[in-house]
Amino acid sequence: MRTTAIPVGILPEHSDVFYGGKWHAPKSGKYSPTINPAYDETIMQVSLAGAEDVDAAVQAAQAAFPAWASTPPRTRGEYLRKAAEALRRHAKELVQLDSINNGNSVSALSHDVDFAIESLHYFATLASEVKGDTIPMGDDNLNYTIQEPLGVIARIVAYNHPFMFAASRLAAPLAVGNTVIIKAPDQAPLSLLRLAEIIGDIFPAGVVNFLTGSAECGQALCRHPLVRKVTLIGGVPTGKAVMRAAAEDLKPILLELGGKNALIAYPDANCDNLIDGIIRGMNFNWSGQSCGSTSRVFLHESLHDEVLRRIAEELPRRHKPGIPTDPTTTMGSLVSRAQLEKVEGFVASAHEQGARLIHGGKRPDDPALKDGFFFEPTIFADVTPNMRLAREEVFGPILSVFRWTNEDELFKIVNGVDFGLTGSIWTEDVNTAHRAAKKIHTGFVWINNSSQHFLGAPFGGVKHSGIGREECFSEMLEFTYTKNVNLKLWS
Repeated sequence: MRTTAIPVGILPEHSDVFYGGKWHAPKSGKYSPTINPAYDETIMQVSLAGAEDVDAAVQAAQAAFPAWASTPPRTRGEYLRKAAEALRRHAKELVQLDSINNGNSVSALSHDVDFAIESLHYFATLASEVKGDTIPMGDDNLNYTIQEPLGVIARIVAYNHPFMFAASRLAAPLAVGNTVIIKAPDQAPLSLLRLAEIIGDIFPAGVVNFLTGSAECGQALCRHPLVRKVTLIGGVPTGKAVMRAAAEDLKPILLELGGKNALIAYPDANCDNLIDGIIRGMNFNWSGQSCGSTSRVFLHESLHDEVLRRIAEELPRRHKPGIPTDPTTTMGSLVSRAQLEKVEGFVASAHEQGARLIHGGKRPDDPALKDGFFFEPTIFADVTPNMRLAREEVFGPILSVFRWTNEDELFKIVNGVDFGLTGSIWTEDVNTAHRAAKKIHTGFVWINNSSQHFLGAPFGGVKHSGIGREECFSEMLEFTYTKNVNLKLWS
């Protein structure tokens, strides 16, 4: 691999770990290359934090916890607002940095920075709204509850939105008085380092801490006795590993995991809006690397053929792979060679099991993209429930199209997978819409919409798609415990 030439001022100046308000070299002395997936080129070397680094970071966070927990909520909110405004000043470079490191297009990533900044402001505003209750006990007792912060929180974030997840997931636990350690994704750690450079000295030392590392780092965070809660945005196998490790210490967890999400079109759906929703819902602008992608499309037989034909015509007009840092690109690369080979494996199995390729299905022919991990936006039709493509999360740009006729059979298939994150329902009939929303087993449902998140609305899944809810007031409660106080009143 060669070394990527990056514009001045984009890369982080530090490659070490940040905790206790300072930068530290990894105690093992180990570093690992991180790459630009659009060219398969090395960008720079990044520290590999191990168990000793985790312990040092946790000790720093624990030392900072009492003072931060005692800081008035409105003051904690002011810290979050200062961090948000600092990030706003660096928004353009953060977008470029993530694009260089994870392969997503700058056009898509600009929304990530906006969402992270909005999240910091949102939770800053709510910092003083986490309140307890008074419980009537008669004249002789005063009984009330307090929501107390847990302590040190470890948050492990994913590579598809590395900056957005790192910055936005700081907000809720900090707002209610916890200290936080963020672990970067192995594949795309650079924006976390830049985040630490921008906001690390805004907060008191030890309140925010940032680690780069591999599985050893994550496992050490899960097992450390002073870490009071672990959260993960990632895949199901990693979620299970986090849950097993945290269980050794009865540590609570919050997991946002994968999805095999369904988009259901009824006969009366508006076809123009539906086609737009199908393409948006697959998140081709992230190369399909999104847990919320509606990758299974169920078209009623009355509109199946027309909609399939029109999707095949519209998709290449809207999305084709291109250099991620080009502002005109709408679809970048996959994050790694391993992810590219995984996607190719799903295409091979789809062919073997009888699915019909409608569009894409291979690496692009453009010679400018030959060295990177690019894959064409892909559509398969005649997909059946027993196919691997119908049951497993691809995390790549493959749309699977099903034909349905009977609603009872439809929902058996829709709900017959291990996942339950999002769902999308398309109909002009309000009764049908609400009935279908009740029947689909997911944590988040769009009606005549897809892909969009709404800050303040709880996001999370059921079954293998996760535990807990984020992006809302309830996320703050995830990082507190309820303390009951009873005062005996003497007459």
